[in-house]
Amino acid sequence: MIEALPPAASASWRARLARPRALGVVFLLALCGLQLLADTPVQSWLREGWFDLYQRAMPRQRVSAPAVIVAVDEKSLARHGQWPWPRTLIAELLDALAAFRPLAIGIDVVFAEPDRHSPGRLAERRPDVDAALARELKRLPDNDAVLAAAIKRLPVVLGVAGTYDPGQGLPPRSKAVFRADGNPLPSLWQFPSALKSIDSIDQAATSRALLSTDAGSGVVRRVPLIAAVASAAFPALSLETLRVGIGADVIAILADTNGIESVVVGDAVVPIERDGHFRVRYSGHDPGRFVSASDVLAREADAAMFERKLVLFGVTGVGLLDQQATPVGERMPGIEIHAQILENIFDRDFLTRPRWTRWAEAALVALLGAALVLAVPAVRPLHSSWLLLLEMAALAVLGAALFRYTGVLFDAALPALSLNVLFGGLLRATLAETARQRERLRRELEAQREAATKIAGELEAARRVQMGMLPVAAQMFDGERRFELHTYLDPAREVGGDFYDFFMLGESRLFFLVGDVSGKGMPASIFMALSKALYKSTVLRGLGDLGQIMWHANAEISRENPELMFVTALACVLDVETGELAYCNAGHETPYAPPRAGKSVSRLAGGGGPPLCMLEEFPYETARYRMSPGESLVLVSDGVTEAMNPAGELFGRPRLERLLSAMPATQSAEQWVNTVRDAVREFSAGAEMADDITILALRWLGKQ
Repeated sequence: MIEALPPAASASWRARLARPRALGVVFLLALCGLQLLADTPVQSWLREGWFDLYQRAMPRQRVSAPAVIVAVDEKSLARHGQWPWPRTLIAELLDALAAFRPLAIGIDVVFAEPDRHSPGRLAERRPDVDAALARELKRLPDNDAVLAAAIKRLPVVLGVAGTYDPGQGLPPRSKAVFRADGNPLPSLWQFPSALKSIDSIDQAATSRALLSTDAGSGVVRRVPLIAAVASAAFPALSLETLRVGIGADVIAILADTNGIESVVVGDAVVPIERDGHFRVRYSGHDPGRFVSASDVLAREADAAMFERKLVLFGVTGVGLLDQQATPVGERMPGIEIHAQILENIFDRDFLTRPRWTRWAEAALVALLGAALVLAVPAVRPLHSSWLLLLEMAALAVLGAALFRYTGVLFDAALPALSLNVLFGGLLRATLAETARQRERLRRELEAQREAATKIAGELEAARRVQMGMLPVAAQMFDGERRFELHTYLDPAREVGGDFYDFFMLGESRLFFLVGDVSGKGMPASIFMALSKALYKSTVLRGLGDLGQIMWHANAEISRENPELMFVTALACVLDVETGELAYCNAGHETPYAPPRAGKSVSRLAGGGGPPLCMLEEFPYETARYRMSPGESLVLVSDGVTEAMNPAGELFGRPRLERLLSAMPATQSAEQWVNTVRDAVREFSAGAEMADDITILALRWLGKQ
């Protein structure tokens, strides 16, 4: 059975829970506010690192291949010389690509200065050249003009690099037409100026696009699909190449009061962030995206790879400083990042972080944190640690599932960190409160021990008083030759309710009594003293035979009994000259007569009635028995027969009778007491004492 806590313990338990939980609620509210409102560099670093972990664990699988990268790689550099190449060679490359009928060509190169390989510039740089040869060289077509003519024949998008140097000047506007709901420019990534190709080449291009990527943290996670250069909106190279390739005239920017939501090119709706950035969902580096520029120049490339595709031209050779760190843990050429953006758009495989995710993360911190606030102060640290681990695992699984199946970037790292911080604070507060409660309980325990010591002293004094009230046969009957009498009493607690008494009525009559008050402890001991005194007083007044004495004792003891306690009593009077025994039993264990002269153990029947204080005016009767010289009587309280062993078995009357039958009939009264006492002790060894044990043995020796 589960017992209810006492009021003091219950109040202590509530106090131990209240303070840590109150602190936990305050701490949880602060963490939720930090999760919802703040965006510190540490938070951003942790969040982006978690999103990178998603990308490394679940990289995108290529489905379509809308873009082909023509790369100036190591093979091309080995065959055609170091970069930069003469622009006539690049023009030759473009003419070779024209035969493959691409949709559009995006060039990830800025031709910011005139070609130093042009024939006229060679003549100017070499004063030792013959004047006639110099004039002939200057008549040859300029390399920049050759490249411009090649560009003009194709749908080419030229790159523009955004800069923060006002001295670079402003490029011409992109030829894309922007349609926007409201004015999105203030929220875009701003460049005050840009680096563009020289005018002759720039004017020949179909359009212009921005090459800059956002690698402020050292890892390219986002690329501005739309940025602002001075007061002009510029699309990224990937987006503008797509627009030119599909022949769309307009790039629609969808925005609301919170900023940009998406851009629309043709049928493609591309979600972007409020500042115009696009989060790239990366696959691993794939050589299948690349075709060597040397293979195109040699007409060795597969034409099927280019037909009706978007072509991106860039430099990837080692040492040309266009290798970018990516979330998937690989470094990639910048031109490959643009190709991956086009794959994201064609496959509609986007990464988004809607505005509701921040609210959802804060709500989960509140919900899971509330569970910790309730659990940590109330359960063991090991169990609350398992709860924390379970919550962190649930956050990780939720974030991974949203990334894998919806592309939503759900931050599980910051909520997990918040829960860990909350857990640590709660654990510390709980341990501190436990220490305070332990100290308070220690002081209370010391006070209780002092009180218990005082009570124990009082109980010991009460025990001495109670045991001192009981007569000692060896002192009262020293030199007696007609009978032997010996007693034993062991209270279950410091004091008890069992008692006995004996004294002489005249010269030849011995009165002896064994009683048992209901209950144990101090109340029973007080009632025992009262009962013993009243019974002795009744006997000494000589109010008749034992039955009448029992009747009068019942009336006397019942008169002062507010707690309605009762007493069992066995009273006997032995004529020590003749062996005639008169007895009266008020609900007590009947006396045992151990076997003698071939007889079995017997019990004295008759003379019975209910315990004292149970029924008023009950007519108790006196029974009689003739003892033989040398015969013994053994009187016990129910503490003997109801003694229990550790298995819960009772000592019982049959066991007592077998014990008495096995002993020699010639034993002295003291030996009979010791025999029963030792048997009960051995039987109940290891078990708590159930009731007071009283044993009285009488042996009549006959007339001397």
